[in-house]
Amino acid sequence: MKVRKAVVTAAGKSQRALPLQRFVDRDGTEKTLLQIVTEEVLAAGVEEIAVITCPGDAAVYREAAGGHAGRISFIEQEKPRGYGDAIFRAADFVGGEAFVHLVSDHLYLSASEVRCAAQLVKAAEANSCAVSAVQATRESMLPYYGTVGGRRVVQQQKMYEVETVMEKPTPTQAEQTLIVPGLRAGHYLCFFGMHVLTPAVMEILQRQLAALPAGQMLTLSGALAELPQREKYLALEIDGSRHNVGVKYGILMAQMALAMAGQDRESVLAEMVEMLAARGK
Repeated sequence: MKVRKAVVTAAGKSQRALPLQRFVDRDGTEKTLLQIVTEEVLAAGVEEIAVITCPGDAAVYREAAGGHAGRISFIEQEKPRGYGDAIFRAADFVGGEAFVHLVSDHLYLSASEVRCAAQLVKAAEANSCAVSAVQATRESMLPYYGTVGGRRVVQQQKMYEVETVMEKPTPTQAEQTLIVPGLRAGHYLCFFGMHVLTPAVMEILQRQLAALPAGQMLTLSGALAELPQREKYLALEIDGSRHNVGVKYGILMAQMALAMAGQDRESVLAEMVEMLAARGK
């Protein structure tokens, strides 16, 4: 299996402006979040990218993509029918191939020399199956993420065979069905915001969309919950961190994470110490 294409969703009405936010990247260069996410997938060996937008947003997104705009196809989600529907809008673009999917309101920072998306794509290609990136997450954050339950793959410490998927479970639901042996108490494997998905996922989304009652939203988690019954489905605990810029102080914390991992770390730390000292007077 070779992953050549990427699908980036940016059609959520409450989050449509987030990929346009500007950050100072680790190299000291100012970039939009869309540029940073685009560079993330290009570093994983992707050749073609589709960005799913709200109607009328393509022009401003093309500008925000900067020099990468020529490598991106912009696809509109005409009606707001949910996250799963946004991904399904790219069915013709992916054309029956496996593809890597990222959300555009997260910033990803690897803890190693291999970027997060590259870690995920390498695992999917090695195992020839769908793989979701996950991160051990404290239960107070469950309302923000889809969560998986399963068991470790033998002799692969950070790989899990997925058995159960739930969208934003309550702590009670998670405790009953999503505990993974070996994780710290009160922690669960929550989605990292990136997946390598197979053609089977598009088939499931298409069927679920056709049966969707009027007014209901199609979720990706609903399709992924069905996937283990159809084919091999794994989760990889990524060596890195994800930063949701859509939550309170999310933009601030994402910028701080970039600064702490970047070339200006020492100067930023010095300014923070000065600011804290001044506040303490």
